[in-house]
Amino acid sequence: MRVLIAGGGTGGHIFPGIAIAEELRRREDKTEVIFIGTEHGIESRIVPREGYPIKFLRAEGFVGVSLLRKIRALWKMLFSIVDSYGIIKAVSPDIVIGVGGYASVGPMLAASMMSIPAMIVEQNSVPGLANKLLGKFVKAAGVTYQESISFFPRAKTFFTGNPIRMSILTGDRDAAYDIFSLDRNKFTIFVFGGSSGARNINRAVVDSFNHMLDLKEKIQFLHQTGGRGCELVRESYRKWGFSGTVTPFIYQMSEAYAVADIVISRAGATTLAELTAIGKSAILIPYPYAAGRHQELNAGKLLEMKAARMILDQELTGEILAENIRELYENKELRHEMERQSKSVGMPDAAQRVVDIAISLIKKGNR
Repeated sequence: MRVLIAGGGTGGHIFPGIAIAEELRRREDKTEVIFIGTEHGIESRIVPREGYPIKFLRAEGFVGVSLLRKIRALWKMLFSIVDSYGIIKAVSPDIVIGVGGYASVGPMLAASMMSIPAMIVEQNSVPGLANKLLGKFVKAAGVTYQESISFFPRAKTFFTGNPIRMSILTGDRDAAYDIFSLDRNKFTIFVFGGSSGARNINRAVVDSFNHMLDLKEKIQFLHQTGGRGCELVRESYRKWGFSGTVTPFIYQMSEAYAVADIVISRAGATTLAELTAIGKSAILIPYPYAAGRHQELNAGKLLEMKAARMILDQELTGEILAENIRELYENKELRHEMERQSKSVGMPDAAQRVVDIAISLIKKGNR
């Protein structure tokens, strides 16, 4: 079996693709999985590191950019369809799976025009423009939230959940202390703002130190800052005397989750899928410019269930963040109840559900 997985741009798109690839290979180790993405997306670094080949096409993002860049993105979409046609013809896949992002549009349209079985995976409660369009052409759509079903043709829409990598479920806490040089006797707070970091979260964490000086010897941080500003954040830790590990990017996410007593993060769909699959208490700070406010909507669902805290980006201050950290640190019962609620909505078998559908489409196509 040969499978193309298309998408990327952010970790929120590419990590579900890797989870699907892992499940395909788990079932049949001879299955060939090839990714399609762009040279400037995070997939160009992550996919080869995970041991999968990747082919590149010409594509750019359309949402949240200037009018000139929108025009250029539309023009490049035509090139991406041409590039995709060439890749699909050369690879001759049994199915093409789109995991979201601008790099998925060309391959999914090309696959549909070439009568290759194709399906998409939608991570958010409100689908973006690309997947709303692609839903009309593909053979199946796997969705993460029940509310998403109404955006796609009902007969070919399935409630699958958002695929997560199996390693996320098996992180080794003891190993994590050594990997990240952390103190086993301290309460650990894992901070990350997505694959590119988040300046506002970094700033709020640093500003929170002044409001938690009495906790300095009791807590520690594992902080993924993103590529910009890492040294400034490190210097702030040294200045205030808080301990922890500060790094631009973390590849060992399973261990990072395993060592965390609480998580402070954005509310991307893949992050929430991972947090709920393992049942972590979290303080969520939705990215305010996400298309359709999907991060705020996704986080709001966990807040309603008391499975997470939420602080809106425009309301985020060091003092408010410190108050939330302090309460979760001091109230173990509250923290554990959040963990129970979080795990109750997790879907760790989402990748299996997606692969079941993909195999069914392949069999129908062969018939």
